Amino acid sequence: MKKLALTLACWETDRTRALIQGRVEAQDIDLRIEVLRPREMFARMLDTQEFDCSELSLASFAILIGRRSSPFVALPVPLSRLFRHSCIYVRTDAGIARPQDLIGKRVGLTQYGATASVYMRGLLSDDFGVRASDVRWFMGGLDAPTQRPLVPLDLPADIRLDYLSEGETLEAMFERGELDALLSIYLPKIFLRGSTRIVRLFPDYRSREEDWFRRTGVFPIMHVVALRKAVHEAYPWAAANLYEAFRRAREMAFESLYDTDSLNVALPWLIHHVEEARAALGQDYWPYGASANEAAANALGRYVHEQGLSPRCIAAQEIFLPID
Repeated sequence: MKKLALTLACWETDRTRALIQGRVEAQDIDLRIEVLRPREMFARMLDTQEFDCSELSLASFAILIGRRSSPFVALPVPLSRLFRHSCIYVRTDAGIARPQDLIGKRVGLTQYGATASVYMRGLLSDDFGVRASDVRWFMGGLDAPTQRPLVPLDLPADIRLDYLSEGETLEAMFERGELDALLSIYLPKIFLRGSTRIVRLFPDYRSREEDWFRRTGVFPIMHVVALRKAVHEAYPWAAANLYEAFRRAREMAFESLYDTDSLNVALPWLIHHVEEARAALGQDYWPYGASANEAAANALGRYVHEQGLSPRCIAAQEIFLPID
């Protein structure tokens, strides 16, 4: 039987490397892979469905599901996930000593609808009572020109969102005292330079993230694998075959991490980090499959509704194909 030719866009990580290098193949599928940074592939997939299959922002996908306008289905393959307590920054002279002090403040972000931003606002609301409507939001580039929303926004009137003017950046406004905080997907350059004007809201973010996981069971999912709905309808068997290929690539990545012959990553205590992750999150600390990712998907599906991005809550069963 001739193999089904499909295009796949993804970023190269240890979870995708075996697929990109051809060490893992999807059964009966000829994958033609293009390695792209997330910010580029997301826009191309969302704007024109350029690829048959692509790594995609979970929030963007969930928003489309909520609006009943998604041209995709999603495999339960969380290619990117990250706890986000560490990504909330405040100005040291803004009078923000605790999360509740963000109420009424001016907060910058690069994408209101980005998955990371959604999860950060969600944890602030759930744990500290800081709702999206309690903050004045400013959207623009961190240190470069403003980016347009990946998915068009239609926010309720109580969400105050301003777009930065041409040539303006969030970091410049922060340094001038025109912003009080940042929800930043990326590490701000002013933080990396060691500026005394910026600190993390949660300096003890590691312990807070572990506590959040113990209480909620949520290891936040940033990116999933989206398959064009037309492809899925024409070849319904392809989703399971793709899932199995991604799963095997992930297993190969895990095996190479826990190997004392020669460390696969330039971290002196890599073996300790793996054992620490297993102790905190479980033996399968980066699970694939619909059932194992239900808590994270349900949380995201609730957050996009509470934050004005979706007209309704989205359940995990609507987000992922039922593959385990």
